[in-house]
Parts: sequence; structure tokens; C-alpha cells
Amino acid sequence: MADAGSLLQASVIFLLTAVVMVPLAKHLKLGAVLGYLLGGVIIGPAVTGLISAPHSVAQLSELGVVMLMFLIGLELSPKRLWVMRRAVFGAGMAQVMFTGIVLASGAWLVFSLSPESALVLGFGLALSSTAMGLQLLAERKALNSPHGRQAFAILLFQDIAAIPLIALVPVLGSAQNTSDNGLWHLLQVVLSIGIVFVGGRYLLRPVFRVVAKTGLQEVSTATALLVVMGTAWLMEWAGVSMALGAFLAGVLLADSEYRHELESQIAPFEGLLLGLFFIGVGMTADLSLLFSHPWQVLGLAGLLLTVKCPLLVLVGRQIGRLSTQEALRLGLLLAAGGEFAFVLFKLALQHELMTASLHDLLVLTITVSMALTPLLLMLAARWLRQVSSHKEVPPEYHQPEDHSPRAVIVGMGRMGQIVARMLRAQRVPFVAFDNEVDTISFTRSIDNIPIYYGDPLRAGVLRTAGAEQAEFFIVATDDPETNLHITSQIRRRYPNMKVIARARNRQHVHKLWDLGAYPVRETFHSSLEMSRQVLLGLGLTEEQTDARLRRFRQHDESVLIEQHKVYNDETAVIQTARQARAELENLFESDRLESRPGALQSPEQ
Repeated sequence: MADAGSLLQASVIFLLTAVVMVPLAKHLKLGAVLGYLLGGVIIGPAVTGLISAPHSVAQLSELGVVMLMFLIGLELSPKRLWVMRRAVFGAGMAQVMFTGIVLASGAWLVFSLSPESALVLGFGLALSSTAMGLQLLAERKALNSPHGRQAFAILLFQDIAAIPLIALVPVLGSAQNTSDNGLWHLLQVVLSIGIVFVGGRYLLRPVFRVVAKTGLQEVSTATALLVVMGTAWLMEWAGVSMALGAFLAGVLLADSEYRHELESQIAPFEGLLLGLFFIGVGMTADLSLLFSHPWQVLGLAGLLLTVKCPLLVLVGRQIGRLSTQEALRLGLLLAAGGEFAFVLFKLALQHELMTASLHDLLVLTITVSMALTPLLLMLAARWLRQVSSHKEVPPEYHQPEDHSPRAVIVGMGRMGQIVARMLRAQRVPFVAFDNEVDTISFTRSIDNIPIYYGDPLRAGVLRTAGAEQAEFFIVATDDPETNLHITSQIRRRYPNMKVIARARNRQHVHKLWDLGAYPVRETFHSSLEMSRQVLLGLGLTEEQTDARLRRFRQHDESVLIEQHKVYNDETAVIQTARQARAELENLFESDRLESRPGALQSPEQ
């Protein structure tokens, strides 16, 4: 059993837990958050007791949330925050108010809590986990999705709303009745926020300018950490959310020329400490309470998710203007409790608004709800995809007309739309298919493009569209396995049709070649154009740049042909790639020597 005072030993245990549990959870498709939570439960006093005093690392783990909020602030300049005002102060305020009132009313009427305790409980549970929500969105690459942007706005308002809620607890509690203490606390809050605003606006930029002139990376890192931890300490002194202070500091530096430098310095610490935060949440879970009152804990966690999710869906639909599926994703993502509830309920316990047993029960309920969220999202993902594929389709999307097309396009995403525009401009008749109703509606709204819903491999679809005699079949979906399957079926049914298929990478190219298709790498040509702009910027002439790119393309294509012979042998592929790199460097070096002024000319020249 580890001594809590042994910082080195505790650090080893935390890092080992992260290294073992997170990859395991990711492999099981449970997400990193659940891996951290389960790891914390295992090393906590409830199971192995490797860390016997989890509260000793609570403050350190909270720095993960603090740094996350600072980085969020750096992404939000005041101008952008103003642009997001409707989502933040519209949907965000509605969610907190509606959910808080419903939960507080239930605690007062059903569970017979005092009005003051019910108010703290209701609005505390109305808050969601910023750390977990953004982590889950990042894992699913959904930060820029409609429900991801709405979730970010709601979480942002919740973090702002945490200030008055935390300030309200001492006023409602019996441990602080005098108006003098209440006035002093309010003065502390105003003073701390004022220091953050003034310091961020007038002091931080000159400080960073001086530090940058030293040219010492470690001083720059220390200064960045000082800003984050200093604002957190200041807000903690005022009895306000540490995370909010870091967020305000980030917002004030969002337009600074040092923004990207700060972000690069803080990001590594944020990732590790955020993982430590979730491990800490898992360690503090009182599993004895779960075993002694399982139905009570699971029932409360289920009740919390059941109440919050529909209210979030309603807010997402009516105020956020999300589709039903996006609103449901929003509801599942934010239905659990959050880290700020831990702070709020701990303060409520200190001011006698909660009993110790109620506090422990609520903390475990929130922890269980957080642990259930990744599982619910994983279970709902397949169902949501099925609902999407079975969305009501207008009848006119099903029956393609006979356009006597010369080309068939499957997949009207980024690549398919460009091909369609080119064919349309050339007046080449074609027919397109897609499985997304929204894509079909949008494409048809732009122009009367012959695009239809359904699988072109289904019996009779191509025949109805008159596409059996088409010359080209263009496979442009964004899923590599789907492209391979469609290519295989088309080559089997129509061996004389030319198939041009979108390829994800070199391995995908080899598989498409095996099927007799002409593969087009989705990023190859755009990467060459980027390289062209870089070479021109470096001082090469147009002729030199075109020669280099032509040389590179020819060499890459010849290497790809050679690798096709051994692409199932990883060792051989690596060896050919190394040889190709050396050959290309030699070719470019020869080109440089030939292009130098005064280079030797051959007699024929």
C-alpha cells in the first residue's frame, strides 16, 4: 500500500494506470474517459488501496480542468464570444434554468428536502462535465459538428453560471449568516475578477514580451503555467470556480500574438492533468455505498439521465435548431453530472445544506452517471446510424429517370460533387446516388442534378436509370471498405465498365488495382498543389517547380507500381520506401546541379 506522501510512488501509479487502462478502454471502444474512471476505481481505497488518500491529489487533479478552460478561453476571442451569444446565453441559459428548476422541484416535492438544499441540489445536478464532454467530442472528432458546437456553448454558459451558484451557497447556508461576511465574500469575487481583467489586458502582454526576448523555452513554459495557476489560485481565494478564472485569462489573451505559444506550452500538461482528474473522480467513488444501496444509487443515476436528457433534447431542438438526431446526441453527451457539482456540494456540506450521507450519495450518483455516458453514446451510435439510414425519403428520390447517362457517380460528398459539376459543365449526361437524404436535398436545391437515394447495386436500380450502358462508374464515397465492395460488385456484374474509385491511401490503391479499378488518391493532388506553393515561396521559378513536381509524380507512381508486387509484405514495403526516398533525393540533387548557372553543357546542347 502506497504512502500518500510519497509523490514519486504515487506518480508512478498514476502514470501506470493511464498507460494500461486508457489503451485497453480504447481497444474495447469504451473511450479514454471511462478508462481513466475505471483506473481510478481500481487504484483507489475501494479496491486495491494503492492510493489510500485520494483527496490528497484532488487539488492537483483539478488543475486539469483549469488548464482545459484556459485553452478553451484562448480559442474564444471576445468577438467570437459575441458571435456565439445566442447559443451561449440562449440555449445555455435555458438549459441551466429549465433543468435546475425541474430537479430542484423534484428534490423539494418528492424527496422532501428544504427549499435551500433543493435549490443547490437541482442547479448543481443541472451542470454537466466540461472535461468529459469535450474529451468525448474530441475522441469522436465531433467538436465541429452541430451538436458539438451547441454542447460547447452550453458547457461554456454552465461554467459561467457556476460563479453565482458557488457564491449563493454561503448565503443559503446556516454557517454564514452575517451580512458582513456575505459582503466581504462578494467583494472578494468582484476584486478577483477585476484583477484578472486588468492583469490580462494590461500586464500579461508586456510580461510575455520580456520573456520572449530571453529566448529560453523553460522560462516561457514557467510563465504560461504561472498565468494559469495564478488565476486559479486567485479565484480559489475568492471562493469562486478556479476554472472560470483560467477561462477569463484565456479569453483576454485570445487576440494576443502569444496565443499559439501559450497553447503549445499548456497543452501537454492539460492532457495529463485532465486524465489525473478523471482518475481522481474514480478514486473518490464510495463503492461500499454502491454495494449496500445499489438500487438507490443506480436509480438516482438513471433518474438524473432520464430527466436531463429530454430537457437537453428540447433545448437543442427548439433553441439550438438541431435536427432530432443531433439533439439526441447532445442530450446523451451532457445528461450526466459534472465536476463543478463536486465543488458545489462540498461547499453545501460545509455550510450545513447537506448531510454527509446525502453528499456521498450524490457524489457517487454523479460518478456513476459520468461512467455510463460513454457506454450510452457507444450504444446509441449504431441505433442513430440505423435511424439515419431509414430516414423518410421522398418518393421522387427513389425512382431515377432514364437519362441515358454516360457516367454513374456513387457518393456525392466532396469528391463526387466536384466530378458532378465538371460533367455538368461539359454537358455529359450522368446519374448520381447517395444514402444521405440531406445531401440529396441540398444538391437538388442548388441545381436540378439527377441524384437519387439508394444502393446502385440493388437489382434493377441501374437498369431503371439506364446506366447499364454507361461508360464510367465513379465510386466516391468516403468509406474505403464501401468503395472496395462497390468496385468488386461492379467489376463482377459489368466487366467492360471503367471504374474510377476514390482511394484513401497507398494500401487502398493496391486493393483497388487488384479489382481492376483506376484509383484516385483523395489527397495526393491537393498535397502536390500545396508543395507547389511552398516551392514557389522558397524562390524556385515556375519552370523549376513544375519540373520538380513532375519528377516527384513520376517517381511516386513508379514506386507505387513496384510496391504493388509486395504490398502484403510489410518488411518489403518499408524497404522499398526507404530506397525510393534515397532515389528521390538523388534525383532532386541532380536537378539542382543541372539548374545552376554555368553548369556544364553536353555537346548536343
